[in-house]
This record gives sequence, C-alpha cells and structure tokens, in this order.
Amino acid sequence: MTCSLVSVHRVQIMPCGVAPRFLILYGSQRGQAQSIAEEISEQATEHGFLAKISCLSKGDKYNLDREHGPVVFVVSTTGDGEPPDTALKFVKKIKNKSLPGDHYSHLHYALLGLGDTNYANFCNCGKTIDKRLQELGAKHFYATGHADDGTGLEVVVDPWIEGLWEALKKAFSRMSDSNQEGTAQGEATEKSTQQGAEIQEKLDSSAVSLHLLKLGDVETQKEKAETSASESETTEPSGAPLEPALIRSVPPLSQSALNVPALPPAYLEVRLEDVPVEEESVHVLKEDFREVPVSRALHLTRDDAVKSAILVELDIADQDMPYQPGDAFDVLCPNRASEVEELLSRLGVGDQRNRCVYLQLRKDTKKKGAQVPSYIPQKCTLQYLLTWCLEIRSVPKKAFVRALVEWTQDSREKRRLQELCSREGSADYNKFVRDTNVCLLDLLQTFSSCSPPLSLLIEHLPKLQPRAYSAASSSLCHPGKVHFVFSVVEFPACAEHPERTGLCTGWLVHHVSPILQPCGTITAAKKTADCSALPKVYVRSRISNTFHLPSDPSVPVVMVGPGTGVAPFIGFLQQREKEREERQNGPFGETWLFFGCRHKDRDFIFREELERFVENETLSHLKVCFSRDEQDGNDPEPKPRYVQHQLLLHAKNIVHILLKENGYLYVCGDAKNMAKDVNDTLIEMLGNELQLDKLESMKMVAKLREEKRYLQDIWS
Repeated sequence: MTCSLVSVHRVQIMPCGVAPRFLILYGSQRGQAQSIAEEISEQATEHGFLAKISCLSKGDKYNLDREHGPVVFVVSTTGDGEPPDTALKFVKKIKNKSLPGDHYSHLHYALLGLGDTNYANFCNCGKTIDKRLQELGAKHFYATGHADDGTGLEVVVDPWIEGLWEALKKAFSRMSDSNQEGTAQGEATEKSTQQGAEIQEKLDSSAVSLHLLKLGDVETQKEKAETSASESETTEPSGAPLEPALIRSVPPLSQSALNVPALPPAYLEVRLEDVPVEEESVHVLKEDFREVPVSRALHLTRDDAVKSAILVELDIADQDMPYQPGDAFDVLCPNRASEVEELLSRLGVGDQRNRCVYLQLRKDTKKKGAQVPSYIPQKCTLQYLLTWCLEIRSVPKKAFVRALVEWTQDSREKRRLQELCSREGSADYNKFVRDTNVCLLDLLQTFSSCSPPLSLLIEHLPKLQPRAYSAASSSLCHPGKVHFVFSVVEFPACAEHPERTGLCTGWLVHHVSPILQPCGTITAAKKTADCSALPKVYVRSRISNTFHLPSDPSVPVVMVGPGTGVAPFIGFLQQREKEREERQNGPFGETWLFFGCRHKDRDFIFREELERFVENETLSHLKVCFSRDEQDGNDPEPKPRYVQHQLLLHAKNIVHILLKENGYLYVCGDAKNMAKDVNDTLIEMLGNELQLDKLESMKMVAKLREEKRYLQDIWS
C-alpha cells in the first residue's frame, strides 16, 4: 500500500537572545553556486541561525580581515579550472604574496566547491581558495565538500548542507568556550541549547506520532478497499511488474517515508498589463552582444555522415571585435518558438503573450536578499521574456520540483513529485530527470494536474545562457571575418520527451538554411547585394587568457582535435601560415596535429586545407585515424582507431617535445570521453618513456598544466 508520509522538518530551539550569526560568500558563473548559497541562507533560520549572504565580488559588503564568526564559502569553477568572474578579484587578493602567514588566523570557515569531473581541473577554484586560506592561517570548522556536476551536484550538496548545521553549532560552542570572559555564559548556553533540543525532540516525536496516528486511522478505514487497487497499480495488465518511470515509482520508494526539502520561499509578484511595448528597444538587454550577418554557411560533412558538421562565417568588419586563434565567440540564441508557444498554452496564458510583464518583490517574502532578476528588462512582453530571458530547456533542480508540488492537484502526481525531490528519490531524479535532460515543459506534459504561476517559473528558471564556439579562423587570413564550426546535437526520443535537437545548434542550422551550401563547395558564397537579407546572429567575443599559440614561434606545438575539436587548430595553422609568409627565414617549431573522425570519406572535415598545410610545411605532421572505417586485412598491424592510439605510436616524439623542447600540448573536443582518454594516455606515455610509476607521471602532467603548457578547450 502506498504510504504518503513526509518527514517533519526539525527546527532547533535556540536559547533566548540574538541568533548566532555566520557569513555566506559565493562565487558563481552561471548561478548554481549562488542558488546553493541562497538555499543555505534560507535554511539557516529553521536551524536557529542568522545568515548574512554576499557575492565574493562585493568586497564592500563584508570584511574577512575582521570577520570572527564562521564563514561558509560556496564557489564554482569555470573554463579550464578558472575562478568564476565573480571570484576573480577575491582569488587575486588572497594570492598576494605579501600577506603574512597569520593574516587569516582568526578565520574559521567551511567550503563547498562545485565542479565537473568531465574536466581535468575538478573544483580547482574551490581547491585554490581552500589551500590559500589554510596557508594564511585560517582553520576549517567543517570538512570541505567537492560537488560533481558530472554525476549530480545534489549527491554531495544535500548531505553537506545537512551536516553543516551541527558543525556550525559546534563552531559557535568552541568560539564561546575559547572566550574566557564568556565561559560561564557559554556553559549556560550549551545547557539551554541541550534542554531546547530535548524539548524539540519530544515535539518532533509527538508530531510524527500524531501524523502516523492520523495516517493509521485513514489506512484502517480504507485498507480493504485500496489493497486490491494498490496491487493492480504495481503490475502490468499481463501481470508483469511495473517498471519505474518519470510519472511513477515502484516499491520500495513508492512505500517509503520521504525526506522532502523545505519549500523555497516565493519572492516575486507578476503583473500583466496592456501597455504598448517596442520590442526593438528591449534589445539593449543583450549586454555587449553585437548583431552581425552570417555571410556564409557550409556543410563540411557528407549527407551520410553520422553527425553533420557546419561551418558558419560571420561578417564582423563593421564591429570592433578583434580576436586571436584560440579565442571563442558566444552566440545568443532564442528559445524555440514552438516550445514557447506550447509553454504559453500549457500555462493558460496564450492569449496574453503580448501583454507587458511587470515584476516586483513580494512584501511578505522570507527570501533573504531577494531581487528582481536583472536580466529581465523593465518593459517586455511575456513572449519576449520566455523567448530571450529564461532557459526553459534547463533541467529543473530539486528545489523547483519541490515548488511544483504545491501547484499539483492530483494526489498521485503530487506524491511522485515529492519523491523526485526527496533524498530517497535521488536515484529516480537522476535517472528520469537529470540524465534524460527533462525540461519544465516535459514535466508539465507528464504531470497534467500541475499548473504553476508565472512567478514560479521566473523564480526558478535560470537566465538564458549563450553558447560558446571556438574561432576556426585567423583574422590575418580572413580579415573582417570569423569562422566557427558546430555539429548539430541530437536528443533521441525517449519515454520522458520527444526527439529534439540542441537549443543553439538546432536553431543555427535552421537559421542559416537559406544560405547553407552543400559539402564540397569550393567557391565562396556570392556577395549578397542586400546585406539585410542575410541571416543575423547576436555574438560577443570571449578572449582566452591561455589557449593561444606560444608567443615564440620556434616553440613546437602538439594539437589534438578530433571531429569539430579541430576548429581552433585551423585558426592556429592559418595564423602560422601567414607568419611563415611574412618571416620566411625565421625559426619555426614543429607542428603536430592528431585528428580523428568516423569515416575518411564522410566526415574528414577541413581535409583539403590540412593537406595544403602539410604540403607547404606549415603543418609538420598530420596524424589521422578513422574509427568506423573497415580495417584492411592485408595490413600487418591494425590501424589506430582513436587519437589516443595515435599518440601512443608517437610517444617518444611527443614526450621529447614536451620535456626537452618545452613544447605545448593543446587538446580540444569532448570532455567526457576523448579528453579523459588523452589525459590517461599522456600519463601512460610519460611512464613508459621515462620509466616512472603512475603517481610520478601524474605529477609531471600536473606540472605541465601549472606551466600552462598542457591546455584544454573542452566541453561536455
């Protein structure tokens, strides 16, 4: 029989007086660290604490030099182990070598780092801050947590936050005990706290007993009637056991008591009014993005390739957008018009799409530091908001799922949403929501009795993020132009959602379709008389601090870029080709490129250009492999299938370049598989060539990273 018991939230009864205060500091790039910091702040009151929260970038809001209360850091990592933009100043400040070793000896802190194990420098920003604070004399009051977005942040975040409250209690107790003047008061506080805890435990016990008693009464009355129905709900018509799905669970989860998180406090009021809105005036919202024409679009792969790769050329001649090979460009794309329309319809506001949206804070909100989202303009239509401001494709976090519970009428659907956001339902959440890329629209289609208000969407959906693409050109070779390459990401249909393409790649291929040329086209697209007829995109440049060619052209470089990962290296080689033309007698180091794809004849992108680089000696060594082509039975040895296999074949040369010639190794492409395999292969190569054990080889790889001679431009 299905049990609907939800656990009672414990609230500590603190002694009379001012609640103990602690500071929360966050460094966030895309809002995850901020969201977790806010969650800690909101839970603090329930546990009898007062939390002050601030972004690390707002140095005027806090002063660690004089902070004697506990401090909780929540920091993410971005790029190749870099601090988020909001933590850059803070990291630079604490790295100041003039600071004495006891500068933070008064500081007691806990740190939660966010990262992704698909990237080599996992949680590097958090680890950097942690290490430096220790070097400056600060002390932990609670063990550091490292949450992995590759497996689900909540796996570490939820238990870390749960244990934080007891750690804070002990930290305040120790601070009180260490103050000689307040020893007696500290003892009284501890006794009072203990008494309060005992009282609260009795209250909690009574509450749970009462809840169970009421539940038992209901079950006694309905047990006979529901037993047969419950049994039928766990089996198929054929009698086979039901499999769990997004819409339903099976025992033991369906019969478990649940630890459901507290309801996130609502903080926004939304008002729709009939006010004329000039949408063009809203485009200033797009920060420093520039609207530029797409002057050319070309299929780089044959029609029968497994994945379609497309080159796009942007005309930036009229823009002040200098770039170097290795830099990237952010592309801001809208949400799908069909999905926006479907969401408007599902929310019952389809006829209000052109009304002006007004946002203000609720006067009764309990959310600390609540603010109207800055990325939503003052005057915009509802349709504009859902098209350009919110990431409606994002996977709903557990806090969002928890909030949806309150707007769900059907009891079974309500119970299932409670399971998905509960600690006991973490495996189901990962399997049916996170791993399958379920979005809000998928949830609303599945849970038909759920009807959330617009305010809830704006509170929980993150800001629509641009997508970054590496420049696949050199401005020396293509003045006034920039190229980038993408493969259309595909999400096959599954039980949780229909078939669809990636938000940006799917939009781009449709957007440039009027000028998209077939594979094999050699000549450039004809100049369009009316530039306004060309498709346009919003872009901004992302200057890389490290992923560039060495300033000394005599230094050798090794490039590993299978598939579209070869894009930045096309820019590297175009740059080097022009440099060689200008300095014919200058010394130039060797250049190696390891490229791989599925089929030599279908998706060997940039083949003609790469072969030209080899012919004119811009590229010293081109090593290719084709993973799906049939092997020639007459070959004495099988050909390497993947780039890491090619690297092993040339291990002696690569190790010599890296260690004897101080060369550079660049890797671009898939983080989840390729980049990890290349990293493991590099460790193996060093071990084999230098007769080192694995630990020593790993240290050498770490040293290459520290020296910025092993660089990655990877994505998951």
